[in-house]
Amino acid sequence: MDRLIHIRDLKLRYQQNTVFDGLNWIIREGEHWLLSGPSGSGKTSLAKVLGGLIGSHGALDIRFDPLSPLPQQVLYVASWYQFKNLEGAANFYYQQRYTSLQAKDVISVRGELNNFGAEHSLDPQAAGVLATELGFSKLMNATLLELSSGEHKKLQLLKALWLKPQYLVIDQPYTGLDRESREKLNRLFNQLAASGTQLIIISNHAGLPSCINKFAEIRDRHLIETSGIGEIQADHVPVELSLPEFLQLPPAYTSDEIVRMANVNISYGDKQVLKNINWKIAAGEKWLLQGHNGSGKSTLLSLINGDHPQSYANDIHLFGRRRGSGESIWDIKQRIGLISPELHWYFDTSTTVFSSVASGFFDSIGLYKQPGYKQSRQVDALLVFLGLAAERNAPLGSLPLGKQRLALLGRTIIKNPELLILDEPCQGLDDQQTTQFNRLVDALAENGLTMIYVGHFESALPSCIQKKLILEQGEVKLAEDLFERIL
Repeated sequence: MDRLIHIRDLKLRYQQNTVFDGLNWIIREGEHWLLSGPSGSGKTSLAKVLGGLIGSHGALDIRFDPLSPLPQQVLYVASWYQFKNLEGAANFYYQQRYTSLQAKDVISVRGELNNFGAEHSLDPQAAGVLATELGFSKLMNATLLELSSGEHKKLQLLKALWLKPQYLVIDQPYTGLDRESREKLNRLFNQLAASGTQLIIISNHAGLPSCINKFAEIRDRHLIETSGIGEIQADHVPVELSLPEFLQLPPAYTSDEIVRMANVNISYGDKQVLKNINWKIAAGEKWLLQGHNGSGKSTLLSLINGDHPQSYANDIHLFGRRRGSGESIWDIKQRIGLISPELHWYFDTSTTVFSSVASGFFDSIGLYKQPGYKQSRQVDALLVFLGLAAERNAPLGSLPLGKQRLALLGRTIIKNPELLILDEPCQGLDDQQTTQFNRLVDALAENGLTMIYVGHFESALPSCIQKKLILEQGEVKLAEDLFERIL
């Protein structure tokens, strides 16, 4: 029999909500699919059904090719990878990446790959070739705790490409990857498809491998086949909403100079991560920070946000004061709003959506102090703007990943800080949510906020960006003014 996946009358409920109601889908031999749709439509749930990770009602018929040398497996690669230490625990905290980089209880990349290869009887030499292709070979001795979000994504992709299953389902493969890495990955996807693996890619991005020949979107709890990605994107029109009044006020600046770094160097043993960084950010400036995965962006931001212990050993001025001149970390954080993939990893998702946003007033991971009446009204106004009012009292972890990210974006801006650090803020958001958030950023920019924005997708950036700094292997490759929108 030909290889085939046939889903008939699939029904799935999650926390009293209907996710699918009679969904049907046939994946025939030779077909490579793009599955798209709005955040929360059920894309990840469908992928987990295919991977055998969650149960459902209806018929699921998966036929493998018994004559193929490829493993008879549907491998699901999640968009969100939660690693554990050697004792099986995952109780890491946000700053641990910078304070315990050599933690002995966290496995190395090499160890992770050795274990995966032994489990599946794979050729170690093939992993080395893939690591080189993905620009990952220099990270073999790094612990999983040291990796950035983009590097974690590459590690999971490397393992999937190494295994070469008959079916490969990948949730948001391009998240956190720079343009060059995305192009390399698409070449590897095409090679994988040519070798016999059938791909199901979950993404809302248009930069796809040429092997993709089928398109579908989840809409109203059913799967609808479409003619291409352009048709999917055109169906969703962003909703116009007014910026909450409390965010229409300019930030209360304490200095005309927000950041000044002079010859900053950061090393971990023999590995130098940042080299002679000089950077000045004046109040009101909007910067785009870019660089390849592993170029040092996260480390640079950690120096500004007060999370990196080596900031005291360098000439760094924040908000007009030299770092280490008597201010506390909380004095710094009170002036900054931050969102990053790493912060999301370590956030307490058992807290409610309301509490998650309100915690931004106090810079806490979770809410340990009750907001006042005025602050509560501001949180509710922002939840309406972000389209999260209906989920106000729901646990953050019960929401789809995109809506979780929106709630944490609300946490970032709730106190209208002097400096916004937006590190890949739109990861996990659909096109409508991304457009809505960037319009929010542009509206805030009109009131004079200062911003550092990290984004790999040039087509999904706010229009207010004025300046750009590019890192390459820990050094400033380019710092320039921009006089028109980056396209």
